[in-house]
Amino acid sequence: QSHVDNPFVGASGYVNPDYSKEVDSSIVKVKDVQLKAKMQVVKSYPTYVWLDSIDAIYGGSRNAGRLSLQGHLNAALAQKKANTPITVGLVIYDMPGRDCHALASNGELPLTQAGLQRYKTEYIDVIASTLANPKYKGLRIVNIIEPDSLPNLVTNQSTPACGQASSSGIYEAGIKYALDKLHAIPNVYNYMDIGHSGWLAWRSNMTPAISLYTRVVQGTAAGLASADGFITNTANYTPLHEPNLPNPDLTIGGQPISSSTFYQWNSVFDESTYAEVLYNAFVGAGWPSKIGFLIDTGRNGWGGSARPTSASGNDVNTYVNSGRVDRRLHRGNWCNQSGAGIGMPPTAAPGGHIHAYVWGKGGGESDGSSKYIPNKQGKGFDRYCDPTYTTPDGTLTGALPNAPIAGTWFHAHFVQLVTNAYPAI
Repeated sequence: QSHVDNPFVGASGYVNPDYSKEVDSSIVKVKDVQLKAKMQVVKSYPTYVWLDSIDAIYGGSRNAGRLSLQGHLNAALAQKKANTPITVGLVIYDMPGRDCHALASNGELPLTQAGLQRYKTEYIDVIASTLANPKYKGLRIVNIIEPDSLPNLVTNQSTPACGQASSSGIYEAGIKYALDKLHAIPNVYNYMDIGHSGWLAWRSNMTPAISLYTRVVQGTAAGLASADGFITNTANYTPLHEPNLPNPDLTIGGQPISSSTFYQWNSVFDESTYAEVLYNAFVGAGWPSKIGFLIDTGRNGWGGSARPTSASGNDVNTYVNSGRVDRRLHRGNWCNQSGAGIGMPPTAAPGGHIHAYVWGKGGGESDGSSKYIPNKQGKGFDRYCDPTYTTPDGTLTGALPNAPIAGTWFHAHFVQLVTNAYPAI
């Protein structure tokens, strides 16, 4: 199969049976007939497979009974309809010293040269040789490359672990290696994770981000062709659009609304705008004009009865807080957010330079435990997952209580996400 510009066009998407099973566990728990029916609909959509450990490649008893990578690819072949391509979404997520700025998703590999060696030989090499099997050449395999890794190098070098991830060159080396190995397979498509608008869209963050990504990808064997584009909002909650706040320069009481406490002079309010701004910046930095963006819409719907339909007020904060559909207490809050809903269903080529809306993280899987829970995966306890914690920004976290460790099914959150879906299911 030849490498196409947008792998989602004309293709179906792989429905992950592991995710369907988790949804089934919630369906049996709810009494409400309408809610059950909505959950059945959610179950029919494609979601991504997280290869978040070496064991995840092998599946079975090594990974909580989930399918192996080969098992997923075989299941995708079985789902594929004749003459219709199918995309299979994978999240490559086992960087040495992973998640250097937070604790909820710490990984198994240490931030050392030995950890990097294991990443190459026991993780990336095994994934690449599996994907390169001629049996799978009819699948369009879409990889999300290492969520949060490069964004952390842009903004969080003052965190010792991120400073070390940067100065050691380990994050960059890991990403280059992954891109080299995976891009060499013609039916594989690589999208680099690039945070979300509430993280990197300030000019003071975006300028260094563009140069970092450009430098890293230029350093691969195929140069800028190694990446097919970028994904924004992976496993995050930032909305696709802020319909009641279309103009960040609108002044209320003599101040632009971008100066509000919620936006902090960041004039990019949503992911659609962020993707377009990034597209122009990357093409301006020499990237090919065919690059495209994915946006993770799995949990950025913000519907339900609390969704505002207009904005009003005589000062910027009142105006913004009355109108924003993003109901988080702070844009940096990322863990099991209260009030969130499922977003747009997976959609190919929705417009602009967006290749697709995808569900990178299926709604219902925990972002992290609300208190420390001992576990074998090395996942720590991050205070941002504790509903009682006041963050350095002076707000509560907005996280739901009683959450299990990251990646584990969280029924209460799933119920809320389905109930608050926008568009409604």
